[in-house]
Amino acid sequence: MKISGSQVVIECLIEQGVDTVFGYPGGNILNIYDALYKNSDRIRHILTAHEQAAAHAADGYARSTGKVGVCMATSGPGATNLVTGIATAYMDSSPIVAITCNVATPLLGKDTFQEIDITGVTLPITKHNFMVKNVNELASTIREAFAIASSGRPGPVLIDIPKEITAAEVEFEPVSKSEGMEKALTASHANLKRVFSVSVPTDEEIKAAAELINASQRPVIYAGGGVVISGAEKELLAFAEKAEIPVSESLMARAAFPSDHPLCTWMVGMHGTKASNMAITESDLIIALGSRFSDRVIGDPSKFGLNAKVFHIDIDPAEINKNIPTDGSLVGDIKEILNRLIPLIKETKRPDWMERIQTWKSEVPSTYNRQPENSVNPKFICECINKVAGDDTFITTEVGQHQMWTAQFYPFKKPRTFVTSGGLGTMGFGTGAAMGIQIGNPKARVVHIAGDGSFRMNCNELATIQHYNLPVVIVVVNNGALGNVRMWQRLFYGKRFSQTTLDFGPDWCKLAEAYGIKGYKASNAAEFEKVFTQAFKSEEPAVIDVTVDIDEMVLPMVPGGKPIYDMIMSLSKDVMS
Repeated sequence: MKISGSQVVIECLIEQGVDTVFGYPGGNILNIYDALYKNSDRIRHILTAHEQAAAHAADGYARSTGKVGVCMATSGPGATNLVTGIATAYMDSSPIVAITCNVATPLLGKDTFQEIDITGVTLPITKHNFMVKNVNELASTIREAFAIASSGRPGPVLIDIPKEITAAEVEFEPVSKSEGMEKALTASHANLKRVFSVSVPTDEEIKAAAELINASQRPVIYAGGGVVISGAEKELLAFAEKAEIPVSESLMARAAFPSDHPLCTWMVGMHGTKASNMAITESDLIIALGSRFSDRVIGDPSKFGLNAKVFHIDIDPAEINKNIPTDGSLVGDIKEILNRLIPLIKETKRPDWMERIQTWKSEVPSTYNRQPENSVNPKFICECINKVAGDDTFITTEVGQHQMWTAQFYPFKKPRTFVTSGGLGTMGFGTGAAMGIQIGNPKARVVHIAGDGSFRMNCNELATIQHYNLPVVIVVVNNGALGNVRMWQRLFYGKRFSQTTLDFGPDWCKLAEAYGIKGYKASNAAEFEKVFTQAFKSEEPAVIDVTVDIDEMVLPMVPGGKPIYDMIMSLSKDVMS
């Protein structure tokens, strides 16, 4: 059948199982939006208040569902407004497809109104990108984009389509999703083959890995976001329990292992627990699963795991030996590798090692249980949210102190229930992500924990939340400051609080009410528990402004460049005064 390029886009999205796209229209993408209008019974479009939120919403949708998220924008500033969201997805290996429409081909390269070389702009932050200059290649390009985004180590792919391509007619042959993937693999250029291929370790390599693990006395697992992406949470649990190996988690893996499990040592790194950091330091074997040894995890690389061999399992061969030299590795899908490893692992008990782990777990900063007047302790906020909302609720954050407190204190027990920006550290990520999660999981609930600094960057999305009646509860952890930066200024810049005090509006409750959303305030623990319970049980959108002390700290803390065993556990009065 002969259809327009814009209809090809719709047919290919539906073919790939897409039910929702997030975006914002503009002149050069009008043909696609016209096709969306005509097919509104087949595919849903969510209009965000800003293109960046569309990218973050597609990202949140992808991370929570395991499917590819889709966002759209017009040329020029519409396309560049997607860039931060695309980069966020790239750093955290999240599969999204971004579709932009450029000026007509004859106008490219002539500084045409709202022209931008978006493929050039996004080249370093996409797994691959395309500009489609021939309508006959449009369907195959879209299919290839989805195959690339979801295969191997997932990531974002951008498709830029000049306007006349969306209007041109072409013969279109419908195919199934699996046929589309097969066609994409067959048609893929030779230099793209690597993005589809996944290594499969030999039986000898698996056996050697098992022997290394079985020989260790003080092993520790360093779980990364790849465990979640692979869906290997059950395998991780079985592996850790069989060999009695403690599990430390990167920020991206905080929901990969049950927080209440005796083997869980929670987060590792700059703001990691003493148990995680010391287990890494004192272990004789670090088993890294789907992790990239970020600087925020390893601290001083020359002093990371000095007593340990390092064994790294990852789907991306580029990560092996990139930041930390390894003593062995397996490249492939973590879930499949663990399933092959577990039968070869000896059932082991390590009483002496576990006793040391439990001792370290008991050593926590005194700030954990402090309850100051006229403000709420962050630990209480996290535990209260969990008590009321339950373990199935999705938790999102922005970036800053509130994000670290959530990672430190929230007792995650279910996979994929924690969604945050790790690699890029994007302030402004969480509200859009929360919208995408809620839309992708309509029967679930989402609580978004935001800092007052980050929420300034995306509070316009309250319009989107209200319009689509998304029952997202936003908890604004309000310390009247850019708390993380202020903390560094206190510790390392002589208390020169340059441009980090936010003592000027808005009134978050009034702002919420201006958007037609209920606002609540809380300045002590009892008030917070009362208003959060009320807001959550209303099953409507809500904003809660909860007061936190401006100088509340995130401890433990490893100063930048220091080894992860060099932790600040408490601060003297002169530092805090």
